[in-house]
Amino acid sequence: MRPFKRVFTLGLLAALAVFPARAADKVKIGTSGLALLWTFIDAGTKAGTWRKYGIEPERVEFAGDANMQQALTSASVDFGFGSGPGMAYHSKGVPAVAVAAVAGPPYSFVLMVRPDSRLKTSEDLKGAKVGVTTEGSVTQWLVRELSRQKGWGSNGIVDLPLGTIRTQFVALKGGDLDASVTTVETSLTYEAEKEGRILLYFGDLVKDFHAHIAFARTEHIEKNPDLVARFLKGWFATVAYMKAHPEFIIKEGAAAMRYPESIIAKAMDGQFKMLSEDGVFNPAALDKISKSFVELGILQAEPERKLMYVDRFVPVRP
Repeated sequence: MRPFKRVFTLGLLAALAVFPARAADKVKIGTSGLALLWTFIDAGTKAGTWRKYGIEPERVEFAGDANMQQALTSASVDFGFGSGPGMAYHSKGVPAVAVAAVAGPPYSFVLMVRPDSRLKTSEDLKGAKVGVTTEGSVTQWLVRELSRQKGWGSNGIVDLPLGTIRTQFVALKGGDLDASVTTVETSLTYEAEKEGRILLYFGDLVKDFHAHIAFARTEHIEKNPDLVARFLKGWFATVAYMKAHPEFIIKEGAAAMRYPESIIAKAMDGQFKMLSEDGVFNPAALDKISKSFVELGILQAEPERKLMYVDRFVPVRP
């Protein structure tokens, strides 16, 4: 080795020893419920899309928006993925706020009935008993919105909060429910096993909406906005990667959900259709979501827009 080159190399190694590569920020991400979309988080870690922005995510699953927002309040998680109606919680004092729109029309959700059900179209649903997850949830709002669209008012279809999809399925199979709002991948599985039938896709009925939202603790927004920006870049880089490599996320999603790849492949069409690529909020969707707060009884009046979201981080360009 020539003397100059040797001295330069030794100097570079010494500099690297003094200034080591920056370690990735470990962040906890809360997700509302078990859904195919949230398998993107772990798949992104495997693909290296988060690491590119110095993020090391840990996913924490919660049973519904309310529990996830409680975790944001207690600082048990740093960020959260929830539903559009979850944007109301900031007005109720939760120290976290929406920072990006993750998905538009709710293609994650379908209405499932028994294979032998008398219900053939949405016109047959008046007075039907439909299972939803919890009070104030997006699943409850979807049922009430369907009823309003049919001209039956908010309560023309009877929504019954029963918790998990599995609990709802048991009630559906036993005849205590006429239908259930479930995730598309779960319904496709029941349909393949001839234990259920998809009656309708909510994404075909509700166009201007944000089915899924990214939330950040206000502490991070105020004191560490760079972390928020990198978190969002990591997520949208993950979305872009999965869209470019569908075979990868189908395989990863199937393994995580323990469903056949054929089922996940069908369900993934809807995920890709509704996913935002830059996080920009749709004003018409925000209007509908704001009204949903009152319709669900979460708030007594629609909040000021500044209490619903922060848009300084969008559009996101990974």
